[in-house]
Formats: sequence, structure tokens, C-alpha cells
Amino acid sequence: MLNWEKFPRPILALAPMAGYTDSAFRQLIRSFSKNVILWSEFVSADALKFDSQRSKQMLSFAKKEQPFVAQIFGKRPESFIEAAKFVESIGAVGVDLNFGCPAKKVVNSDHGSALLKNPKLASEIISAVARSVKIPTSVKMRLGISDDSGLESFAKMVEASGAQLLTIHGRTAKQMYRGEADFAPIYRVKKILKIPVLGNGDIDSADKFFAQLGNLDGLMIGRAAVTNPWIFREIENRLAGKTSRTPKTLAAKIPTILRHARLMIQEKGEKRGMLEMRKFSANYVRGEPGAKILRAKLVRVEKLSELEKILTKR
Repeated sequence: MLNWEKFPRPILALAPMAGYTDSAFRQLIRSFSKNVILWSEFVSADALKFDSQRSKQMLSFAKKEQPFVAQIFGKRPESFIEAAKFVESIGAVGVDLNFGCPAKKVVNSDHGSALLKNPKLASEIISAVARSVKIPTSVKMRLGISDDSGLESFAKMVEASGAQLLTIHGRTAKQMYRGEADFAPIYRVKKILKIPVLGNGDIDSADKFFAQLGNLDGLMIGRAAVTNPWIFREIENRLAGKTSRTPKTLAAKIPTILRHARLMIQEKGEKRGMLEMRKFSANYVRGEPGAKILRAKLVRVEKLSELEKILTKR
């Protein structure tokens, strides 16, 4: 069973990202890093409670993905309990509670970062989940709704309610993904908590990882991994005193892009897999010469053979 207190430092984690951190992408990331902890996309606790097969499928994972943490969202303690039990039953090593999503659709339903405004309910949810399962319960949150004035008291509540790990994204909910992530409040939280604390936001290189680590137990990487899945290998190599092997040209990236596409097909079939691969392909070629024209072609791909032709016969 995962023990956050004993897990080797610094903890390196793939952030949960809706529409991106599916099994195929997690397997790709695992191929570059044996130690990174992989988070699922967030899944509705209500949907899991009511036996949604689509939601359950979203949490399917390969053994090679371990350690794998499943993230759930909602607002009803009873739904969180049932969802957490399902997460435990499928073999995930941890269950993470989403108190950080700033998307309007999520917040308007009183889910995600909306729970930052209701610490009493948030505490009830954490306590209910922590009592219901043996795997560790963790929480991912923002600095606050519009500022970080309540961050420290909320973080103390998270710990007191039974969470064994806290991840904080260095922006408020109102900021969404605008501006620069602020790690100073996260460092302050680490000083007052006994449980491990991870930081999240704008980590896009090994240099940034080590510069922002500070007193934290580790860092979580999200959007940068979509364009650069090799970032985890780069960080692990640095920790081991090895030279980085991150590909710098599109030609060097092609084998990974095609491997990712094959994983997509393996998990979802060619039609759906290649449809969902489009956004990844477009991200992989960012900054490349002729990227605009190349992206226009990649977002229309329907078959693996088409992707291979575009990438290898440009």
C-alpha cells in the first residue's frame, strides 16, 4: 500500500487533466519514468455511485501504470464514499479529491474549487472518504477563490479531516490558468502541515522543477507534459546525475508520437483513438518550423497510416 510519508523524495507526479491523462497517455509517461505517480482524469463521484460504465472505463488502467491515483469530484459525501470504494476495488493506490477545478461548468455545480467556499462540507467529504477506504486519501486544491487569505486555515482543515497528502495549484480559481503560478503561499502551507505537500503550476522544465521545489515534498506537472512527455525522464536523469535525452527536433519526436498513437488505438480503437490523438499531435509539433501548416493536417487525421505519412513524408 502506498505510504506518502515514506515515498522517496522529491515526489514527481503527473497532474490530473480532463481529456488528457487517460490510460494511453499515462502508459506513455510511464515508459519515460518508473517513479512518477500517475493521476487519472477527474471522474464524477455521482456517476460512479450510479454505476456509470463510461466513468468506470475512464478509471481503467494497466498494471504498468502503478503507482496510479484516481481523482474524483462532486459535492455529496455519500457519492464520494461509494466512488472511493470503487477506486479502492480496482486497485488504485490512492484516491484524490478534486477541490481545485476552476471550470465554470464544474464550479456552477458546486463542485471542484467551489468547495473552497464551503470548508464544512469539504471536511465532511474528506472525513467520509478517509474512514471508508484503506488506501490514502489526498486533496488537490487552488490557493483560494479570488485570493489566498483562507489558504492556511483550509489546508489545516484538510489535514485534520484525514487527508494524507495535499497538492496545491499556485493560482486562484478566478485566475483559471492566467498569470504566473505563485509558490510562496504553498511554501508557507508546508511549514504548518505534517502531511506531505506538493506544488503545481508552470513546471515546464527540469530547471524549473528544481528551482520551484523549495521546502515541498514534490511537484506535480500538468500542461507541460502534453507537449513534452519526456520532462519526467529529464528530471529523473538529473536526480540520478545522468545526462538528459529529451528530443529537440520533430524527427526525434516521431517515434514517441507514433507510439502514443498506437497506445490510443490499443485502448480505444482506431476511430476514437485517432480522433482523440489529434490534440496531442498538434501539441507535439508546437514551435516546430511550419507548425501551423502541420497542425492543420494533424487535426484532420483519421487513421494511423495518415499520421505516419504526414510525419515521415513532409
